[in-house]
Amino acid sequence: MINISEPNKEQKIVPLWRQAFRPFFLFACLFSIFSMVTWALVQAGELYFMPYGGVTFWHAHEMLFGFVAAIIVGFLLTAVQSWTGLRATHGKPLIILFTLWLLARVCMLLDIFSMQWITALIDISFLLLAAFFMAKLVLKVKQYRNLIFVPILLLLATANLFTHLSVMTGEIHFYTQGIYSTVMIITLIMTVVAGRVFPMFTANGTQTKKVDNLAWLEKSVISVTAIALLIHFFGLQQIISSKLTVLLFIFCSLGHSIRAIRWRPQVTFNTPLVWSLHLAYWFIPISFLLFALHYAGLNISTSNALHGLTAGAMSSLILAMIARISLGHSGRPLTPHWLMKYAFSLIILAGGIRLLSPYIQLYFNFNLHVVSACLWALAFGIYVVVYAPSLTTPRPDGKPG
Repeated sequence: MINISEPNKEQKIVPLWRQAFRPFFLFACLFSIFSMVTWALVQAGELYFMPYGGVTFWHAHEMLFGFVAAIIVGFLLTAVQSWTGLRATHGKPLIILFTLWLLARVCMLLDIFSMQWITALIDISFLLLAAFFMAKLVLKVKQYRNLIFVPILLLLATANLFTHLSVMTGEIHFYTQGIYSTVMIITLIMTVVAGRVFPMFTANGTQTKKVDNLAWLEKSVISVTAIALLIHFFGLQQIISSKLTVLLFIFCSLGHSIRAIRWRPQVTFNTPLVWSLHLAYWFIPISFLLFALHYAGLNISTSNALHGLTAGAMSSLILAMIARISLGHSGRPLTPHWLMKYAFSLIILAGGIRLLSPYIQLYFNFNLHVVSACLWALAFGIYVVVYAPSLTTPRPDGKPG
């Protein structure tokens, strides 16, 4: 490991700006709680407002690019320090990156600029700058294996451009292409990261033997998930044969299921930091199966399959991952607060309700989408309350970061 920081210089940096995970995990979660509560009020008919692109656009865009993208950037710009041994983005560069993210959120919410391209430029620049910071470190040590995340960030920026084009041109297909592409890009990120860390986290957390990944299975799952991404990125759903599309998503679902079973979820029941990861991951094969059934002609909307990946997989996997990362990278023992097991349960329940709501809503006299949103906000609220002190104070071991 390279000596990545001088102790005297480190102590002069406000703890919040010492690592990317600190501001982005904390404020992305705070923003997501605000966004989800706002959406719940809209769904309940208690609130009306007109943000950039309209309220439905704002909800979809901001949960992906305001919340999820910020978590991804916080994770990658923290992990790259462990991967390269070089001091990752911190101090003034991190403040600039965070300010860019925050400014984009304000612009989207208040629809400040009459020239919409200004809002789009600010928003897209956040991902471009993050990609630059990461590429700079990876290329410096020639660690090309981890360079994969740079083009992924650039793909996210491009998908974000599609969504903004839908606002500027009024062409709805740009919105669909942008949102669906983004969900598939993030699913690909989850797929790659899960393969790298799940076996290790499971073995370490349960004190059992690590399951070695099967190279052919990993390559196959990543490949079919990437193909699903490319189909949506280039808008090929209407061109490709529906039978071929059904087969693709069935293979996706099967591959992810086999992978998840091999990781032995049954040994994790007494370890919240691990069982939360495994349960979150199962939303991916379930969602891909829903996509397959949709393209097979069944009465299942792509929107519902998509929410399986967003409200289900992304949300619950993010909560499980940041709960672990926030402890490890702040120098705390990997022993979560007792409240977190309830947060993990709430986010899984929220995703499950959102996934099932189209099929069971008729049996309830209240809006299940509102229930799901409230449970979701409560889960991340627990995270903020529990982890804010760790994210805003120095590491107890005195190490940088």
